[in-house]
Amino acid sequence: MSDLQILGVARSDVETVALEPFGFKFGQKGAHTSRTIMLDELTALLHQCPASSGRADYATAVVEQNCLAKHTVATRQLTLQRLSEMYALDPAIPIFRLLRFFWDADEKTRGQLALLAALARDPLLRATAPAVLSMQPGDEIARQKFTEALRNATEGRLNDSILDKVVRNTASSWTQSGHFEGRSRKMRVRVHPSPASTAFALILGYLMGLRGQNLFETLFTRVLDRDVSELTFLSMDAKRLGFLDIKSGGGVTVISFDCILNEQEKRLIYGAH
Repeated sequence: MSDLQILGVARSDVETVALEPFGFKFGQKGAHTSRTIMLDELTALLHQCPASSGRADYATAVVEQNCLAKHTVATRQLTLQRLSEMYALDPAIPIFRLLRFFWDADEKTRGQLALLAALARDPLLRATAPAVLSMQPGDEIARQKFTEALRNATEGRLNDSILDKVVRNTASSWTQSGHFEGRSRKMRVRVHPSPASTAFALILGYLMGLRGQNLFETLFTRVLDRDVSELTFLSMDAKRLGFLDIKSGGGVTVISFDCILNEQEKRLIYGAH
């Protein structure tokens, strides 16, 4: 299954290169060879840096101010590199700017927000999504399914030790997002999305060029563990909060995000699609 198929895009005219300016990443490499979604580090960093921060400010906070309490400069630099690979840490990249917007709007679903951004940017994490979504609440994590999905996604290019590490890291990431609970035995649970995490999932599909009802059929919305009717209800709440505009009638659904997109992002969208 290709990256775009996993994401829920069936259009043959979508080229991954056109999605890269938004912050999407494709291929066979990802930060999960060495790290998880690093929710604690991301939370600490975004707490330290105000929303107006630029890329250099995040670097200063991690390396010079040591806001993540790492013991050596080398560790600080490596942590910054991994966080940048996962999230960009650059407000000029739409996925990160929007992550930061919703992050500050909703504290309760930050694990979901981090996962959504990481799914857009890490092909290794993304490859494990079908295995997670095929599970029912109460099912124990099937490491073999993770292993097979990752081996297929990387065409066997990861040796067994690295593959095992990626399996552990991705399983941890899905736990941090709330999709699993437990330590030695991780069990699938349903997450509880909010209007903010719903809006972020929808706008990620919007950045990919999807519109209308198709926005409810992407990987990003499916990981919220809710059906279309429930997500539509949450979208109405998101509209009341000023996150999006949604109109539905005659079997047609129109969703737009002009209320939160900046001018640069609108130019990227209209130019790309």
